[in-house]
Amino acid sequence: MRIAQVAPLYESVPPKLYGGTERVVSYLTEELVWLGHEVTLFASGDSETRAKLVAACPHALWRDGNCRETLPHHVRLMELVFQDTSRFDVIHFHCDYLHFPLLRRHSCPSVTTLHGQLHAPDLQPLFEEYAEVPLVSISNDQRRPLPWANWQATVYHGLPRGLHPFRERPGEYLVFLGRISPEKRLDRAIAIARQAGKRLKVAAKIYPEERDYFKQTIEPLLHKSRSWVEFIGEVGGQEKDDLLGNALALLFPIDWSEPFGLVMIEALSCGTPVIAWRNGSVPEVIEDGKTGFVVDSVEEAVRAVGRIASLSRHACRRVFEERFDAARIAQDYVEVYRRLVYPGPKLVDQCLMPSGRCRSRQDATLPGKPSRSYVPLLGALPDVK
Repeated sequence: MRIAQVAPLYESVPPKLYGGTERVVSYLTEELVWLGHEVTLFASGDSETRAKLVAACPHALWRDGNCRETLPHHVRLMELVFQDTSRFDVIHFHCDYLHFPLLRRHSCPSVTTLHGQLHAPDLQPLFEEYAEVPLVSISNDQRRPLPWANWQATVYHGLPRGLHPFRERPGEYLVFLGRISPEKRLDRAIAIARQAGKRLKVAAKIYPEERDYFKQTIEPLLHKSRSWVEFIGEVGGQEKDDLLGNALALLFPIDWSEPFGLVMIEALSCGTPVIAWRNGSVPEVIEDGKTGFVVDSVEEAVRAVGRIASLSRHACRRVFEERFDAARIAQDYVEVYRRLVYPGPKLVDQCLMPSGRCRSRQDATLPGKPSRSYVPLLGALPDVK
């Protein structure tokens, strides 16, 4: 199939450091290329991909010191996409709602994955107006504010199987990885570490709009807690692998309805269990008592730290491979694309057969480790060229 992936321009695809949406778009794009699809990626010019790259701006906007307004770049992005939609069999948008009016004026099949939290008072009139736009959620919980919208599927995020190495023997510290914001509750993580008697390593990005919160609330707390808390800042690559993989557990003490939480499956891929608050997608991602503990209070989280040794790191890795492999996300999206391109009764079932093994691009150097036992959907229906 000829597939367009339309990414936001805030970070490169993949991002150099922090950036969840762009990272997921990268994994999906590369898997689709590996499956044999003709993929065009609309993204910033500093992106890296095996797909055809159409650069809507030279550099990721949040990394470009000359960028003051991000909207003009995204308006141009829409122009580049819609100049000739006949190039594509399906267009997959990952950039919120800017394209909705244009979809009514072009007949190309499309799907939009919503990556953020849905605030019904703002979005209900928009989604009522554009009720025909096909949508994908990244968790079932994400749908709750707008359950009547045109949802095609829930597709959980996935990671390449070979991305983060499994670590069987962890260290004795806890880790917090994400961004500094009130809803991420780093203050809770610090309190948990103190009461559990564990060191805490904090790898976090500080966005400009959250710098005041950092200065007024978090920085004094870090200074007060410096004997057991180490603030590292943004991390990526090997440093991130080491930080997550050698941790006793990841703390995910969120205070909001997180639509997915990519860092949870990054931890699981290393074999690191997760202690997370019962909010948003957490109960869908973490299997309580198997891949971590789902808690409702600091006291519960502290007790969970004391029980973390009872969990199998091999089980965490195994669940990651079964549920959150990037090959699965690509296959699930291909099924969505097929239904949009060929409307009507479902033409392809789950297609699980031991004989058809689809290996991810990132696993090409890992012999004997198939991504998932799928018959590739490519070729199951007539190719669209």
